[in-house]
Amino acid sequence: MTGQQTQLPLLQKNKPSMVHIGTTALIIVALLILAWQWLNTRHKFNDIEQSLSHKLEQYQAINEQSLKLAQQAEERSSQANARTVVLEQKLAASRDQQEALQTLYTQLAESRESTAVAEVEQLLNIASQQLQLSGNVKAALLALQAAQKRLEPLDLPRATQLRETLGLEIENLREIPQVDVINMSAQLTYLSELCGKLPLISERQPTLNTKAAAENSPAQPMNALQKLINPIWEDIKNLVTVERISKPEPPLLAADQSFYLRENLRLRLLTARIALLQHDEATYKADLSTVKNWLNEYFDTKHPDTIKAFNLLKKLSGNSINIELPQLTDSFAAVNRYKLTLEKND
Repeated sequence: MTGQQTQLPLLQKNKPSMVHIGTTALIIVALLILAWQWLNTRHKFNDIEQSLSHKLEQYQAINEQSLKLAQQAEERSSQANARTVVLEQKLAASRDQQEALQTLYTQLAESRESTAVAEVEQLLNIASQQLQLSGNVKAALLALQAAQKRLEPLDLPRATQLRETLGLEIENLREIPQVDVINMSAQLTYLSELCGKLPLISERQPTLNTKAAAENSPAQPMNALQKLINPIWEDIKNLVTVERISKPEPPLLAADQSFYLRENLRLRLLTARIALLQHDEATYKADLSTVKNWLNEYFDTKHPDTIKAFNLLKKLSGNSINIELPQLTDSFAAVNRYKLTLEKND
């Protein structure tokens, strides 16, 4: 019994305890857990490392692209700077050209204005000459209208004022009664040619005058017997011609004197034409009256051409040619003021 009791504590001492076993198991489990966690963490670290490596590669590629883009941007910036410099140079050159063009335009505008004023003055001189020398109102009107139109491109107050002055002159000319100088001058020329072939009193032919009067008189209706007898009766009447002379002693002129008479008639009609152009009504009517008296005194007044000349003289004498024409002083004064303004600006 004693031996057995002695062996039991020894066996109890040699037998591992449950606590020890449990602790060992717990340690092993903890180690396993730690190993698993370490492996898991290692795996995660590897994944993270791979992910980071992949992202780093992406970032590196992006960085390389960014560098390329930055280089391209820098190159473009350099090109843009170069273009900016070129554009600035061109802009400076353009400004210089613009200033030169502006200066040239100003000089050209001044020269253009001076030229326009000179042309207007020349047209005014033409209008004044037409009025004073020939009394041609139509030609003067055309010259003034051309001067007014020449000033239209000049959009300046002084040019507008000059145009208004010319407009008043044009209105004054339009209100003047028109005299057909050209037609009257042509009639005087025709009358001068007609007087060159009029018969003198000594050259009159009563038979021709009677025939002319008969031709001018309206024809009367005749029957067959009258038509047969009338030519015979006309021949019988022409055998003897009776003419009544109102003047007891008609002047008889020699051939050379009749030549000078006709030349004096032409000279009187020429002076009448000059008086017509100068609007000298007194001289004009005096010359026509002298021509009429000479026709009555020296020429055959019953001749058809002489009658035509008398009618033409009556028509010409009835026209009034005394017209007061303007001197265009206002327009000339306005042009002179314009020229003084241009000289002061220069």
